[in-house]
Amino acid sequence: MITETTNNKPEVEIPVSEPQVSKNSNPIIVGLDIGTTKIAAIAGRKNEFGKLEILGFGRANSSGVQHGMVLNIDQTIKAIEQALQNCYASNPNLEINEVYVGIAGHHIKSLQTRGDIVRQNNEDEISQREIDQLIGDQFKTYIPAGDQIIDVIPQEFTVDNFHNIPNPIGYSGVKVGANFHIITGDKNAIRNINRSVEKSKLKVKDLVLQPLASAAAVMCEHDLEAGVAIVDIGGGTTDLAVFYEGILKHTAVIPFGGENITSDIKMGLGVLRTQAEQMKVQFGSALSDEAKSNAFITIPGIRGMQPKEISVKNLANIIQARMSEIMDFVSYHLKQVGLDNRMLNGGIILTGGGSQLKHLIQLTEYVTGLNARIGFPNEHLASGHIDELAKPMYSTCIGLILKGYNVYENSQNKFRTIEIPEPIADQVPVFEIADEKPIFIPVKTNGRKNLKSFLDSFKTGLIDLFKEEEDRKFN
Repeated sequence: MITETTNNKPEVEIPVSEPQVSKNSNPIIVGLDIGTTKIAAIAGRKNEFGKLEILGFGRANSSGVQHGMVLNIDQTIKAIEQALQNCYASNPNLEINEVYVGIAGHHIKSLQTRGDIVRQNNEDEISQREIDQLIGDQFKTYIPAGDQIIDVIPQEFTVDNFHNIPNPIGYSGVKVGANFHIITGDKNAIRNINRSVEKSKLKVKDLVLQPLASAAAVMCEHDLEAGVAIVDIGGGTTDLAVFYEGILKHTAVIPFGGENITSDIKMGLGVLRTQAEQMKVQFGSALSDEAKSNAFITIPGIRGMQPKEISVKNLANIIQARMSEIMDFVSYHLKQVGLDNRMLNGGIILTGGGSQLKHLIQLTEYVTGLNARIGFPNEHLASGHIDELAKPMYSTCIGLILKGYNVYENSQNKFRTIEIPEPIADQVPVFEIADEKPIFIPVKTNGRKNLKSFLDSFKTGLIDLFKEEEDRKFN
């Protein structure tokens, strides 16, 4: 027997224990996953071991989003605010101002470009500033009217005649270039996301493509080296990210997801949407051959009508048809980039809420010819996290926090001072006078400082110091 359920019940508050972070200076980063079926907000901070401690978690049912795109801004704002309230309820000490937001939808497109710059001073090593300039130039790439560049991702670099360089900083050469993967989206869709978040009294720190966020949560270095395809099956879309030889090769958004399966069940079996969703979760299978032909589900009648019996076999046939279509799209995209079943040694990693369908791994392997497994986001989580967050449906939200930390750590590296074994790390002792404290000269640094610029600043400091000594003599 299957009973009626409603989606209007209040969200259950999930307690989140406050970890001991008294000496932790890392910032708290919040990921906001605006999905078709749910909106989740998770706050986390890395501990001293590099693992993510969850400080707050809240979710709400989503009603203003279809196929990954915000259509009703007012309903989306209410859902975001509800998710935030649940997040605050789990940890009243939280203060959330900025969020990293995932973006998806069938409007997302990608293209490959090439960029090169001729260096002005080729005697010095390649610096981060030159790489930033090279990436910044790609934002001037021509794209169709109405679209906007969301992200520019470098693939492999070249320095003069040397190719396939993962990181050219420290190399020396005349010309440096790279192949780039550029992700674009519709301006109106991006504007709707930004307005929904800003009207919820939050600031969008950055927009991150959802398959890239999910990949950050479920992948490890071995997967990146072996080559994998991340297939994130959400409510409204299925997101794809393909990695090969440590490089992002391809991204795509397939406009079908779990909601399409629910709609197919509703139409094919003549039941209510809530009943279709419950049957999919409890009795659904992605392989009809694995379903028992003599098993039936009894649906209560509506307003005094006779109960209806649904064949589990027919239910599985409907689910398999739609999931096979989604996996056919995955195979099509893999062939488009020339990665057949012998190229991706890591196979396919299934994640997202739709990946929890029974026998989906077997169907994926049958359609694509690749090994498949379920990707859980618990690898990057610190011990003691709540079990709810280890489910594949939260991969995107966990990945958004990890992406935010990647941005934070890169910015810290750019402005890190020279490490000097002295009491004051950003100052250099010049000389010491008897019975007086050592005299220090400030040294301004900008990340990677070469020896020549260091000596120049040292020399300037000495000149200024002796000028001051001469001035005191005449006063």
